[in-house]
Amino acid sequence: MSRSALAVALLLPAIACGEVDSHTAGQARDVSAETSAEGRSAEARSGVSPAPATPTASTPTAPLPTVLVYKTESCGCCNGWVDHLRAAGFTVDARNVVDLMSIKRDAGVSASHASCHTALVDGYVVEGHVPADQIRRLLAERPVVAGLAVPGMPTGSPGMEGPGAAPYQILAFDRRGGSTVYATVDPR
Repeated sequence: MSRSALAVALLLPAIACGEVDSHTAGQARDVSAETSAEGRSAEARSGVSPAPATPTASTPTAPLPTVLVYKTESCGCCNGWVDHLRAAGFTVDARNVVDLMSIKRDAGVSASHASCHTALVDGYVVEGHVPADQIRRLLAERPVVAGLAVPGMPTGSPGMEGPGAAPYQILAFDRRGGSTVYATVDPR
């Protein structure tokens, strides 16, 4: 895929969330002041290689790891997903950024897996509206994958509730862009 086609594919979720600005001209922009480029790169690198399994990751009474979420400020569905995670017991560090494309690229998210927000949790990437119970499952099972993705913004997924909900798939993906179905969810 050409660089410009990748840029367009990664921007489609931002456009759907109403984030149409100079991103669409393909210009890279700096991450907001609250996130340094150095910190973001280190976190993204750690987000694509799962950490070794730890006994606390699967212990139900152990505290859940913090989920670092990169999103745009004006995207209501991203805020809804953050609320969903908090209600499920996760601590969430939500950071508004102006350049999600570089975060996705650094985290190894391909255009075919892209959604409107990207999160890092305990060595994994979580792209899009993945339900909290599936993130818990990921952390308990510790599969050798880069992360989970719900491509696009399917109606009925957490943060995208509303009429017209339909079954959708959660994909486990690797750094080469490959994926397998991790779960199918029917929110109806």
